[in-house]
Amino acid sequence: MTQRQRVLGNLGGALERLDIDDRARSYYISKMIAAAAAGLFDAALNYLWDETIAELRRRVAGYDLDYFFDVAVSAPEKRKHLSTADHLSQIQDVDLLRAARDIGLLSDVGHAQLDSVRYMRNHASAAHPNQTELTGLQLVTWLETCILQVITLPVDTVTAETGKLLRNIKQRRLSSQEVSSTAGFFDRLPPDRADALAAGLFGLYTADSSTPDTADNVRVLWPELWPYVSDEARYNFGTRIARFVANADHPQATSARELFDLVDADAFLPAPVRIAELDHAIDGLLEAHRGWNNFATEPTAVRRLDALVGAKGEVPPSLSTKYVKAVVEAFLTNGNGVCWAAEPTYRAMLERLDSVQASLALRAFVDTTISGRLQTARARGQWEDLLSILESKVTRRNDRDLLQAIRSFPRTPDKLRLDETIMRLASPPRVQPAKPRKRS
Repeated sequence: MTQRQRVLGNLGGALERLDIDDRARSYYISKMIAAAAAGLFDAALNYLWDETIAELRRRVAGYDLDYFFDVAVSAPEKRKHLSTADHLSQIQDVDLLRAARDIGLLSDVGHAQLDSVRYMRNHASAAHPNQTELTGLQLVTWLETCILQVITLPVDTVTAETGKLLRNIKQRRLSSQEVSSTAGFFDRLPPDRADALAAGLFGLYTADSSTPDTADNVRVLWPELWPYVSDEARYNFGTRIARFVANADHPQATSARELFDLVDADAFLPAPVRIAELDHAIDGLLEAHRGWNNFATEPTAVRRLDALVGAKGEVPPSLSTKYVKAVVEAFLTNGNGVCWAAEPTYRAMLERLDSVQASLALRAFVDTTISGRLQTARARGQWEDLLSILESKVTRRNDRDLLQAIRSFPRTPDKLRLDETIMRLASPPRVQPAKPRKRS
């Protein structure tokens, strides 16, 4: 049986999940089938990915564009230029998948599977020159993944309720009864959804288009949601305030500061200028690393970040998690190859981590983006090098136990986050903001 016969013989089972309306708008799937029938599997994969991205963008546009952009783009100077469905094309595929997962339009499993398809599309399809041979069964499997995880995936209850809440916040003033029931809804939110919703409320409140009713609604709900927001997200909001100040976006900075005052969040406010520059440099590194021409752009981006961090590796607590995750992600590579011009700098930055930062790096596998990257053999090799660098830095008993458990783990490191024992050891302590002293 030829590879083309395998594709055509198994397409029916995958396509039967699509109803008439889905098939009518699945333009790129038609082109994919035609390409596969001609034996052009690399082109077929490219068309399949185009269909997946088009459908995901359609779902985002039909859900809540402002909410999506608030979650997808943390840089205020970029976020303020994004507002319509046409602007979705300015979001990189990797960020589209991440933000769609964060707002509930993709599941964790779906995100991991689609990120794997994205990797193959970038490195084995007709999108780029390559020598990789694809099989018919691979193509059918990827088609089924895209159909199950995007095209026909139903919206879960939490995602639907979140969308309804955001619409109500923007359309009218909430009653006291609605505020009370919404507070109960916050208690049922998974941690990552609470962070995403907080980003949505933050964006609504600081937007130029915010109305008095919308602002009042956010002010009432913000203190109810704040206890469920992670420390990382809290520090991120503080960093956004600093970037508003650095960009001279004073109305936005004032609005954001009001939200922090509501919940006594001064402990999460950074020193503005250096934090803003560091945060911008981290974003620049991630954008370069995840971009098409990363081997050419990464060295400049990482050298700028390294210069800001300095010889002692000093990173403010508010950016430690973001900084460590970014350096670890870049060090692990994108799976396609090592950026040799940047690799020595990554090693030097990792070797300057203190014990607290090393503890964060040791837990990097918990992040779904990094966990997905660990599916590749090259990233797994870099992961072993990372563990060797961290071995002399982790000092707490819990960290040493976690390192030992990771080294003894019998499966590949991308499965670490699925192990209950590993995840229990990896649970970080929350940072408790210092209470203000009472004046005598």
